[in-house]
Amino acid sequence: MPFYNLLLVVLGVAILAVAWLPSLLRKYPLSYPILFVGLGAAVFSLPLGLPDPDPVRHSAFATHLTELCVTVALTGTGLKIDRKFSLHRWRAPLRLVLILMVVTIAGFVAAAHYLAGLTLASAVLLAGTLAPTDPVLAGDVQVGKPGEGGEDNVRFALTGEAGLNDGLAFPFVHLAVALLPLAASLTARLTQWALQDVLYRTAMGVLAGWLAGKVLSFLIFDLPHRIRINPEAYGFVALAVTLTAYGATELLHGYGFLAVFVAAVTLRAHERSHEYHTEMHEFTDQLERLLIVVILILFGGALVRGLLAPLTLGGAALGLFLLLVLRPVGGILTLGRSHLSWPERLVISFFGIRGIGSFFYLAYALNEHFFPDARQLWAITGFTVLTSIILHGALATPVMDWLDRRSGRPTAAEREEEHMREGEAADQAAAAEQGRQP
Repeated sequence: MPFYNLLLVVLGVAILAVAWLPSLLRKYPLSYPILFVGLGAAVFSLPLGLPDPDPVRHSAFATHLTELCVTVALTGTGLKIDRKFSLHRWRAPLRLVLILMVVTIAGFVAAAHYLAGLTLASAVLLAGTLAPTDPVLAGDVQVGKPGEGGEDNVRFALTGEAGLNDGLAFPFVHLAVALLPLAASLTARLTQWALQDVLYRTAMGVLAGWLAGKVLSFLIFDLPHRIRINPEAYGFVALAVTLTAYGATELLHGYGFLAVFVAAVTLRAHERSHEYHTEMHEFTDQLERLLIVVILILFGGALVRGLLAPLTLGGAALGLFLLLVLRPVGGILTLGRSHLSWPERLVISFFGIRGIGSFFYLAYALNEHFFPDARQLWAITGFTVLTSIILHGALATPVMDWLDRRSGRPTAAEREEEHMREGEAADQAAAAEQGRQP
């Protein structure tokens, strides 16, 4: 019972902080994930008898918790993109996913295998784990709420990339499994990987997500008013979209992450100005923040309980190579002939944020199959994500503010202050109107 009550206190304080801190920290070079990792480290350092948050021992729990968080985040990510989908309008995020991610994986595999000495299967798994950018911890560099307008190229590219690559990185995780020494021949395993894990599962993810978005759009918007969903239940519908699209696609052996994002984008394209999108996004955003709190606290606890103990100098160098060299240089080359300006290319290339999605992919693979160097893989992933949280979290606000000012746009803090003034003016007008009524 004391442990249970302590848990309630920690969670209560953390949830209050996640509701309050983002607005407080918006003007400063500091992101709230850094503080929650620190909170987790502090709590688990105390002699309170807390269980060991070891992701290797509790791989099934780590898999499902991170899976739920990423799934909810992908729904919110798809809903807040105002730009309609087309190959031309989405060419920047498509380049980042279809070219940069593949180049990043290839370069990282070579470095991990030939320079750091990891087995080929482990190198491919680590590359597939760390290659995708994160839709969960990248809120400071993504587009705003649905319908706010003014989506700039940088925020749109990073948001679209985060939404797409969390599904399209999965084939490389399955490739790592195919490279493990199993009974079937390597040729048979690679053939099955190409046909099933690349072609079928990707196609099924896109198709199932599109169908789910269309069906849910009809149920939400096109039914007669007398049987249409009550607006007060829009938040629950957000969760229904997430779980239905993901679960149904996984039952069909498709990529659920990809389906959830496609379903959300498809749903967003129907009745684009409807208030439902804002209500749904608000609900998913709050649920996502709740899950982030739990995961980051456990991550901080795992850090002080020895998650990074197996980390070698070569493993740390791999993480820094990915964040500081491979992603930025690869991004600049990938966007070399795009319509983007050089400052926009530099910012997009730098902010390859790693986070909760990386935790999921690694936990999933290690929960399903045996990799002898599991703890070393977790140490490298944990170090890379921690470095990304600190580095990108500290630079997101000043860099995005610099880019906004350079482009003649108000900064995020200025936009929020303007929204607050508009809200206060609306409240005052409503109060004055009410006072005039007899």
